[in-house]
Amino acid sequence: MAFQGSLVELHLPDIIQLVSVSGKTGVFHLVDRSHQGEIWLHDGRIVHAEVDDLAGEEAVYALAIWRNGDFRFEPGVAAPRHSIQKSNTNLLMEAARRLDEWRVLSKKIPSVELVPEFVILENREGQINLNTMEWLLLSKIDAQRSVKQIAQAAGMGVFDAAKLLYGLVATNLIRLKDPAAAPAPPLRQTTVAVGPAVQRSAQAPATPAAAAPPAAAAGPAGPLLARLAQLRDECIALLGPVGETVVQKHYLRARAEIEHGAGAEAIDEAVQQIARAAGILKGSAVADAVVRVLKG
Repeated sequence: MAFQGSLVELHLPDIIQLVSVSGKTGVFHLVDRSHQGEIWLHDGRIVHAEVDDLAGEEAVYALAIWRNGDFRFEPGVAAPRHSIQKSNTNLLMEAARRLDEWRVLSKKIPSVELVPEFVILENREGQINLNTMEWLLLSKIDAQRSVKQIAQAAGMGVFDAAKLLYGLVATNLIRLKDPAAAPAPPLRQTTVAVGPAVQRSAQAPATPAAAAPPAAAAGPAGPLLARLAQLRDECIALLGPVGETVVQKHYLRARAEIEHGAGAEAIDEAVQQIARAAGILKGSAVADAVVRVLKG
């Protein structure tokens, strides 16, 4: 006889405990909207689990933090393979611990389907010190990938990625947006300079058509607008998708000022603001490189 219900009412560790004490063999089918996973038991012991691209223990832990969805236990189904050696007690203790920790994380990361994007504050001073894993996650943020997709791109579990992102959200370096709130801009290929002779290709949001400089700018503002557009492209090439938002922001502001009669001082102000943001996002060495390019 199948055993089924809602994960809202019963958390997965409690559900598995109820079934495992009876020594049953079978599989739990778990569904949360478009996501589904399975956990296999043999004589009441958890022997295998799968969800998305995870398998084994990490799949159990990933499923344990689901707060919504439905479950159904199908008895008598043998596991396709045995990938878990830990005892149920150890597995469920770790799963329960992560569930408790997820309750804290969810205050700032209510869903792994939300999309992280950078927050650029003009009055932010100093350089932000991040560890290697935090930088790895930041490199995957493109204002299009969800928390879950960023975790996959970085090669880590969603839980571990959420713990790192929690700190970045708390320090106001990034924020989370609903992907359904506004359509993401199309992607274009941008060349990002990494070193004197090394380059890599990165995906970056395309520059809006309205922001593109006129094909042939007329009048005294023409040379300034052309120079400003060139600086924008060079900055994007240096900073890549991490810095394109702030580059575009200061480009648009300087362009509007020039079109209303401002002179080279508008470009100088944009240079200072972009260099400051580059220092925050990528460190003083990159900020110095930006200044050299902008004032070269």
